[in-house]
Amino acid sequence: MSKVIFNMTVSLDGFVAGLNDGPENGLGDGGDALFNWYFSGDVDVPIAGGGMVLKVSAPSAKILNDSFQSYGAGVWGRRTFDFTHAWGGHPPGSPAFIVTHNVPEEWVYDGSPFTFVTDGVESAIRQAKQAAGDKNVVLCTASILQQALNLGLVDEIYIDVAPFLLGKGVRLFDHLNIAPTQLENILAVNTPNVTHLGYRVVK
Repeated sequence: MSKVIFNMTVSLDGFVAGLNDGPENGLGDGGDALFNWYFSGDVDVPIAGGGMVLKVSAPSAKILNDSFQSYGAGVWGRRTFDFTHAWGGHPPGSPAFIVTHNVPEEWVYDGSPFTFVTDGVESAIRQAKQAAGDKNVVLCTASILQQALNLGLVDEIYIDVAPFLLGKGVRLFDHLNIAPTQLENILAVNTPNVTHLGYRVVK
């Protein structure tokens, strides 16, 4: 059965990007260090259609490969789409549903890897689930996670905790409007460069 899951790297103090993030500074001031673990191992993990190859530890490689194989569609926000320059047309999950108020017409064509959703996160997740079939829908930006949690649409949360204190920036769990929510521990894997944690949202 398809699930809605979240996955993202976060600093130990809860940030997913530093201050002053933007199209020319995608992870903000100092935020690049969040992803040092992507290039600190000896096992190759190709992503984005082979356009990039990560080098991670063997435990991290297994987690990443298992996760990638489970994804049937992804949902991102427009800021991430812009900051990554549309991933050069090769999003890390495809089909990719982008929540936006304004559709970039240059990316609207037959065979485009992007579907632009202008009527909100709930609609984007519904469309992504239809596209994913039996596979999972992955959410990969903080704002989308926050909105989906507020709507009660998230089934599992996976965070890769970098051994790093960013100090200031974009927090993962800002802007929540939920009752206290119990989580069930389903994953805890420690490696020298990152700690992988997973939780099921108890509903």
